[in-house]
Amino acid sequence: MPDHVSAAPDRSTLRLALVVGGLVLAVLLGFGLGRMNTTGNATGSPSLAADHTDPPGTGPHNHGSAASTDQGTATEPGGLAVSSAGFTLAPLTTEFAAGRPGQLRFQVRDVQRRPVTRFAVVHDKPMHLIVVRRDLTGYQHLHPTMAADGTWSVPLTLAQSGVWRAYADFTVVADNGAQTAVTLGADLVVPGDYQPRSLPGPATSTTVDRFTVGYQGTPQAGATVPLTFRVDGAGGAAPLERYLGAYGHLVALREGDLGYLHVHPEPELVDGQVKFWLTTPGPGRYRLYLDFQVGTEVHTAEFTLTVP
Repeated sequence: MPDHVSAAPDRSTLRLALVVGGLVLAVLLGFGLGRMNTTGNATGSPSLAADHTDPPGTGPHNHGSAASTDQGTATEPGGLAVSSAGFTLAPLTTEFAAGRPGQLRFQVRDVQRRPVTRFAVVHDKPMHLIVVRRDLTGYQHLHPTMAADGTWSVPLTLAQSGVWRAYADFTVVADNGAQTAVTLGADLVVPGDYQPRSLPGPATSTTVDRFTVGYQGTPQAGATVPLTFRVDGAGGAAPLERYLGAYGHLVALREGDLGYLHVHPEPELVDGQVKFWLTTPGPGRYRLYLDFQVGTEVHTAEFTLTVP
């Protein structure tokens, strides 16, 4: 038999080689497509925290976690971390002298540690800063101003020694116009002898300045329930004015970890009262701070609330 006949493969061998080659090619293509799909999901879909956005100043809602949740959805409180949702609160000053006027300066930085400079105006301000001592006394609601380099500053006096918590409540505007509501927290220190105060017992009514403030409603852990606040002066219902675009602002802080909820009310008064929808994430004691305005002056009523 000639040599060239023995070197040529028969038809059966050729068919087998084609089948095996086709199977290998199919496996390789499927693997490549699978990697493309997996990569797309990993990089193209933001996390739940970064995906949720909050329209500025619309309707009653909570600012709590890194990205606030819609009314009726349970949420973990915010302000427990200095970094969340890709942003970091970076205080430039953290120590203050008791009772001495100072200046709090800070930046909000992105994942590349660049100062963020684009913020949405929510309830008339681009930044809401809440400061309170860790025993839930000394509450302040402040509005810093931002320099061109992204540094925020605000005059701040911390009356007593101890560790204080500062909450930065803001909404970042991305390059594509998307908005993400974020709440971050950091500690401030006032050296000296710290004498914590015990919380007052639960009550649904209190007095502040010349006003009596009371509320109705029974918060439940993990549920969204209405709280309706009434403010009375010497002659009956006080003539409430809009403050920061609303008839009231309610901050709730949880005792222990100081978890933060900032709750905005219905856009209009309900029978002359301010109505909020509050979602408490779990049982415990909370301190409520209601800001309201009468005669161009802002007042703060405080309550202790126990959620079973």
